Formats: sequence, C-alpha cells, structure tokens
Amino acid sequence: MDQTVKKKGKLRMWLVIILIIVGVIILALGGGLMISATGRREAAAITIGDVDFTNLRDGSYTGEYIGTKDHSRDTSVEVTISGGEIADVKILKGALNKEGKPAELTGGKSVADLFKNVTASQSLQVDVISGATLTSKTHLKALENALVQAQE
Repeated sequence: MDQTVKKKGKLRMWLVIILIIVGVIILALGGGLMISATGRREAAAITIGDVDFTNLRDGSYTGEYIGTKDHSRDTSVEVTISGGEIADVKILKGALNKEGKPAELTGGKSVADLFKNVTASQSLQVDVISGATLTSKTHLKALENALVQAQE
C-alpha cells in the first residue's frame, strides 16, 4: 500500500510540473500576441496611395515603412527605374529568408510576386497575398515611398 501512495504522489508531482510548463507556454504566447497587437493594428490601417507610373524618373530609389508602435514589420525596398518604368525591386529589409532572398509566404507566394503584379499593372492597387496581408501592405507602402521619390 505504501508503494501505491508513493506512485500516486510521483504522478501528481509530474502532473503539476507539466501543468506549470503548459501554463508558462500559454502565458508567453499570449504576452507575445498582446505586445504585437498595436503593431498589427497599425499595419492593418495602412493605406496605399496612387502613384503616377507615367512620370517616373530613371534611377534607384529607396523607400521604407517603419512602424511607430512595433518594428517587427519594418520594411525597406530599393526600386530601379529605367526608361521610365520599374526595372527591378529589391527587398533590403523585410520578408527575406536566411539567404537574403524573398521569403515564401502563404500559398507559395512571396513579396517578389506582389511586386511583379505591381509592375504588370503599373499600379500599387493590387491584391495582397492572402494570409500575409500585413506583410504585403508594409512592403507596398515602402515601394510607394520609393516611387514617390522617383516622381519628384
């Protein structure tokens, strides 16, 4: 009978330890979501303006999106204009993988695909990547800021 009591005591001890670990994990995840909530709201509120694609000066221009509430989605892009049209868009900071190439987001798409749509339509008013709306919007805003410089 003494062995049974000891086994139950050990079982309770392990159960308490597991519950504590699970509780800490839940608190950490919840805290992370709460901390980034203001940045997510800020990025969701971004509006993308119209840029006159018929009036772009040749050259390379850098544009940034820098959040004021949260810097997890800060983005920087460099656009090259040649012959009055977008020749290339490089992501300097943002949705990049470990090799420095555009990271694959949801549905196998990347921000590079988003920029191809911008170039093809000659407009910033393109569909964002489903499941990566905030990332898409911050990169489009950075591109808008670069293109505004190309118009001045």
